[in-house]
Amino acid sequence: MSLEKEVMTQMKVAMKAKDTVALEALRAVKSGILLAKTESNAQELSEDEEMKLVQKLVKQRKDSAVIYREQNRADLAEPEEKQAEVIAAFLPTQLSEAEIEAEVEAIIAETGAESMKDMGKVMGMASGKLAGKADGKTISAIVRKKLG
Repeated sequence: MSLEKEVMTQMKVAMKAKDTVALEALRAVKSGILLAKTESNAQELSEDEEMKLVQKLVKQRKDSAVIYREQNRADLAEPEEKQAEVIAAFLPTQLSEAEIEAEVEAIIAETGAESMKDMGKVMGMASGKLAGKADGKTISAIVRKKLG
């Protein structure tokens, strides 16, 4: 089932349950899909494009929540965090740090990377291989630790 159909199904469920936070999050996903479609003049988005869109929306919500927390605005941070959880449900299961580390080590061995000079090469492969399964910041931190 495409992301758009899945979102529409979840929206109906959220409407019936009167879950305003989930409904708001799902509307944001639907809006993002429609915007992406009009930008690329496509009927359907590829699975990769859908994944990137969902990741972007989750990241936006998490970043907003962090900013609100820094400003002692828990009343604004909590809905953002809940929306991030709702949207993240459309992502594949995220890998644990140990699993990411194992993948990064395999990529480093495969590329023969030895120092921070090779970070770009390793990050390129890791980002492609772990797309949708791990956060870019986490991947970057692990690569830095392994090469540094």
